[in-house]
Amino acid sequence: MYGKGAGRIVETEAYLGVDDRAAHAWRGVTERTRVIFGPPGHAYIYFIYGMYECLNFVAEPEGQAGCVLIRAVEPLAGITAMQRRRPTAKRIEDLASGPGKLTRAMGISRKQNGADLTTSPLHVRGMREQAAFKVEVTSRIGIQHCADWPLRFLIAGNRFVSGAG
Repeated sequence: MYGKGAGRIVETEAYLGVDDRAAHAWRGVTERTRVIFGPPGHAYIYFIYGMYECLNFVAEPEGQAGCVLIRAVEPLAGITAMQRRRPTAKRIEDLASGPGKLTRAMGISRKQNGADLTTSPLHVRGMREQAAFKVEVTSRIGIQHCADWPLRFLIAGNRFVSGAG
């Protein structure tokens, strides 16, 4: 839909599986959470609030749940396509500065749930060149359980992080 896009991940949150009441996996394996208990390096994409899709990367060994929510990306390529997908975003900083915004801007949907992040069209790779940056650690946001756990990670001072940055 409207072409490809690429961005630098600038904000994430970790979810620790069955011991983390904020994690979808804390109740165990269900049809929805099956991917989280699968091999690492796959996308876990779910629908929330009846309107947004959220992208997570499975990060633990197979059989052990744990994933990382991708909260924000800094758009780097395909920006015109992202703007078509998110016409209400008035500034480039608003295109992908939140979990639902970034999936919409990048054209990511639940159809890609379970995708291998190393071989599928939805994939992750390192930057060719990366300037040094400082990581800021805060508590997670937008959740009720275990909200005080310091599992939100963002590039300090980055203008593309979500509004609570």
